Amino acid sequence: MSRSAHVRAKVIVLVAVHLVLLLPGFFAPYDPAEQDRDRSFAAPTSIHFRARDGSWHLRPFVYAVEANDDGVYQEHMDREYSLRFFVRGAPYHVFGVIPCTFHLLGLDSGARLSLMGTDRFGRDQFSRLLYGGQISLFAGLLAAALSLALGAVLGAIAGFYGRWIDDGLMRGGELFLALPWLYLLFAVRAFLPLAAPPATTFFLVVIIIGLVGWVRPARLVRGIVLSAKERNYVRAARGFGASDFYLLRRHIAPETFPVLLTQATLLVPQFILAEVTLSFLGLGIAEPVPSWGNMLANLQQYNVMVSYWWMFLPGLALAALFLAYFVLADGLQKRLQSAAA
Repeated sequence: MSRSAHVRAKVIVLVAVHLVLLLPGFFAPYDPAEQDRDRSFAAPTSIHFRARDGSWHLRPFVYAVEANDDGVYQEHMDREYSLRFFVRGAPYHVFGVIPCTFHLLGLDSGARLSLMGTDRFGRDQFSRLLYGGQISLFAGLLAAALSLALGAVLGAIAGFYGRWIDDGLMRGGELFLALPWLYLLFAVRAFLPLAAPPATTFFLVVIIIGLVGWVRPARLVRGIVLSAKERNYVRAARGFGASDFYLLRRHIAPETFPVLLTQATLLVPQFILAEVTLSFLGLGIAEPVPSWGNMLANLQQYNVMVSYWWMFLPGLALAALFLAYFVLADGLQKRLQSAAA
């Protein structure tokens, strides 16, 4: 497989993940806030193909699970509950607007499908992972878009006009680079109200993260602009009376797009981690709204960490997503290097 085919395959995988997280209500079996206190910390549901009598089934099925007097969950094999596709369940809104009740997976009433177990309140972890991934992932995407837009504009201005504008912007950027960004994030977030609606908190976190990370893309864009503005076709366009805005838009800005794309694949996981860290420490998205950060916050309790292994699964999902982004960034970087050679 060629290098470009590898890059396309990685892009397809990431697009598929983003589409799943864009429509969490369809792929999640339950409402992420629905509680079942009788199923606190229930282990992931076992999916069977072989029945108790030894016969095999083409359609997968599960058994109902209940806790005994000692609090140990056991399967009741007196009835099989077939796994069904495109079933009706908890209502949700597609894109936050269109009401819908169809879900990809479900069971008949009497059993619950907990693919990743439940948390302390009996909430389905898989449903919360999808809804929480929507928040964490799109916080990273929006923050990266803000950082790249700000970095592209400031870097282009600094590189194109130079002199005191360049000195002022780059010295200010060095201040951001010198400060540990995570501690700076904590300091800025500490001045903002903790008791805020989830939507307000989400956009506050996005803005804070996005404003902190503009420096590196700005420095890269500045370097490209410094080189591009001295090329002969740019000088010729200037000689014919082209305006600064025309030169930047038509001749110089397209030169920065490949670098900005590579930076995006590096910044998105970094900013997702920033949101997860804030929510993990109670400074980001708060319960009952799920995010990967406050899901992992359950592991701050020692008994949860040592007793319920499925509570680590959001961390594994986070690591897999980061790996996909970094592999894509590496592929894009190699492609750019080969194109420049």
